[in-house]
Amino acid sequence: MTRAVYPGSFDPATYGHLDVIKRASKLFDQVIVGVLLNSTKSPLFSVEERVNILKDATALLGNVAVYSFEGLSVNFAREHHASVIIRGLRAVTDFEYELQMAQTNRVLAPDVDTMFLTTSLEYAYLSSTIMKEVARFGGDLGRFAPPQITRRVIEKLQKQGDK
Repeated sequence: MTRAVYPGSFDPATYGHLDVIKRASKLFDQVIVGVLLNSTKSPLFSVEERVNILKDATALLGNVAVYSFEGLSVNFAREHHASVIIRGLRAVTDFEYELQMAQTNRVLAPDVDTMFLTTSLEYAYLSSTIMKEVARFGGDLGRFAPPQITRRVIEKLQKQGDK
């Protein structure tokens, strides 16, 4: 069985992330989405919320599982017996950083390869940061993520505004 991991913060997941997950699910027997718990960042959603959002969003993909993790992506890959780390690329600007990370991962874990999937052109501009910014100013999120995700983003921002 060929297993791949797709690590990221997914705060929140976008159509771009879901595009990469769906395409990876056609390439591998199993795709494990790893939601990173990064203690140096202040995410909009807790790691548990992000895991649940992605589980809901990928429920129809029978070979996709979602877990949280902390630490190195290569360690997460090894824990799940994955031989490939999937990384999404939106633009050339992503490539330099992602190449550096792939090379570092290769040094740390020569048995784990990195595979880059370019996002579909219609999502090349999209990031979680852009989505949150548009949401904060009341913009339409319909082109950024499915309704079950956009609804949660709006609800979360409204709760933060109530504080």
